[in-house]
Amino acid sequence: MTWKTFLRIIEIRTKIVSVSTFVLALLASLWVLGSVPWLTISLLFVAVLAVDMGTTAFNTYFDFERGVDAPATNREADKVLVHNRVAPGYALVTGLALFAFAAVLGLFLVLWTGWPLLVMGIASFAVAFLYSGGPKPISSTPWGEFFAGFFLGTVLWTIVFFVAAWPDRWAAADWWKVPLLSVPSFLFIASILTVNNCCDREGDALAQRKTLAILWGPAASLLVVILPTLSYVLLAVLAFLDLVPRTFFVAVIGGLALSIPYWRGMFHRGFSHATKGPNMGAVTQAFLMYTLVSILAWISGIGLR
Repeated sequence: MTWKTFLRIIEIRTKIVSVSTFVLALLASLWVLGSVPWLTISLLFVAVLAVDMGTTAFNTYFDFERGVDAPATNREADKVLVHNRVAPGYALVTGLALFAFAAVLGLFLVLWTGWPLLVMGIASFAVAFLYSGGPKPISSTPWGEFFAGFFLGTVLWTIVFFVAAWPDRWAAADWWKVPLLSVPSFLFIASILTVNNCCDREGDALAQRKTLAILWGPAASLLVVILPTLSYVLLAVLAFLDLVPRTFFVAVIGGLALSIPYWRGMFHRGFSHATKGPNMGAVTQAFLMYTLVSILAWISGIGLR
């Protein structure tokens, strides 16, 4: 297997989602705590990236084996198992190797922190595999977008904060705030999966999947705008309540204004296999804008403290 094939199996371009959550959670931790254990955080970052890459490798393997990714409906050049006749075993072995590597790092992190990380880690591994594996993959249900958003957004955010705050650097009574701060990322990530599923509606229907895009039909595409808009609205509410820096008021206005052209473009093109490439590019750009304005707001908030 070549390096190029490996990068396509793990769909390296999609790692921006977990990196975004990690960076935003880290900045939130710095804003709240003032400092973080950088060595532990660095190891956690490597482990998180390995889990994310392994998850995509499993998704690549199982979607090909189940016929979800097929030449007749799929037009994504990065689907090397479909278009380049790469043996599916490469994707399976890649996923297993990355999960094993992440598990080893995870055990070290558990020893340095505590058992709550073990619980969150096991749950993350299980959902990551079952998202596309198992007898009834989560990705084939109406809840796929929200499982992805919850674990890549809320659970990952909580893990980063837990490692950053260990041991007992934040009052237990305040821990309810952590998942609340993650909800904007949760919603935005769910919107990315919504775009993907709306474009994949034809192929998913042939594979007898029951995604939200199939059950709701064209109406599901409205979530492409509703979810990120709610994300920005919630950020404004959190800023009003002083749970995030007041600089987020500017971030919300800027993020919304800069995202509108991307959303308009997606609805102008429509949602199908033919438009999946440009639409995924557009929603990725909107997510990058959300990440950028949030990073600037957190950094400004840290500097003004």
